[in-house]
Amino acid sequence: MLGQKIEALLFVSGEEGIGLNELSHLMNEPTATIYQALEELKQAYEDNPSSALTILEAGNRFMMTTKKEMAPLLKDYAQSSINQRLSKIALETLAIIAYKQPITRSEIEQIRGVQSSGSIQKLMHKQLIEEKGRVDGPGRAILYGTTAYFFDYFGLKSIADLPDIHELDEELEDDLESTDLFFDRFKEQFDEEKEE
Repeated sequence: MLGQKIEALLFVSGEEGIGLNELSHLMNEPTATIYQALEELKQAYEDNPSSALTILEAGNRFMMTTKKEMAPLLKDYAQSSINQRLSKIALETLAIIAYKQPITRSEIEQIRGVQSSGSIQKLMHKQLIEEKGRVDGPGRAILYGTTAYFFDYFGLKSIADLPDIHELDEELEDDLESTDLFFDRFKEQFDEEKEE
C-alpha cells in the first residue's frame, strides 16, 4: 500500500519530482521507511521486463521516468512528422504560460483543471517554453515561461505583441452570440416548414 501511494505521488508530481521529506510528511512515515519503499519500488520496476518505467533520483528529488532503453523510441516519437503539430491541449497550456508567466505546473493545472505534465514536456521539447527559475518555498517548484523561439514561431517581437486577453474575451462572446443567432434563425425556419 505504501508503494502504491508513493507511485501515485511520483506520477502526479511529473518532471518536477517530489522530495523525500515531502513524501514523509504526506504519508506520515519516517524518511527511512519512505526511502526503503522507494528503493523497493525502483527494484520492482527494474525487475519487471514488461515495464518501461523506473525511478530516478536527482538533486534529492525523486521522479518517475522511462528506462534508458526507451530513449531511441521516444526520440523517434518526438521527431516524428505525426508529432510535429501542436495539439489543442498543448496550445491551451502554451497560452496559459504565455499570459501568466512565470508560472508553475500546479498553477497551470489549477487553471486547466487537468494534469499538464505531458503538454509541458512536449512544449519544452519543442523549445517553446523553458525553466525561468524556481519558487522560493517548500518543493521549489519550477517556474515556466516562453522562449525566444516561441516569439519566432508565432511571429511576435515581445510579450506586448500578444493579443489583449480582454479583447479576445469580447471576440469570443461576439462569436458565440452570432452562432446563437444563426441557430435561432435555423430553428425558426425549421418550425415554419414544420407548420406548413
